[in-house]
Amino acid sequence: MIQDKEVYILDTSALLTYIEDEEGASDVENFLIKAEMGEVEIYISFISLTEIFYISIQEKGEIEALRRIGLIQSLMVQIVESYKDLNMMAGRLKAVNRISLADSFIAALCREYGGILVHKDPEFEKMSPSLEAYQLPYK
Repeated sequence: MIQDKEVYILDTSALLTYIEDEEGASDVENFLIKAEMGEVEIYISFISLTEIFYISIQEKGEIEALRRIGLIQSLMVQIVESYKDLNMMAGRLKAVNRISLADSFIAALCREYGGILVHKDPEFEKMSPSLEAYQLPYK
């Protein structure tokens, strides 16, 4: 996919950093502001919504989980659902890199959209330098 703007893919860890106001939240917020201004495009994988939802239920309860999903859906991000080519690419990435299934979908989305992955997940280091990334501070 060819883009005329810089493209960012927010990993689940970047979304949680923003939601929970952890170190690096201002970086994510700056990307979101640029998206609001039309300067960049931001995509997230459907699987990140699933991860946010279940992690939030476990840590904060279902009401907070639903609030967080609503917040994400209100942001200037495009949520990309699963489709055949993305599924195949995610499967290949998982097989070769031994990463989680969720991370394989997120990495596949980066490849498909030519995006820069915004994350703080050390698992993605296995894919460097083949995956362009903006690494947030680790916890």
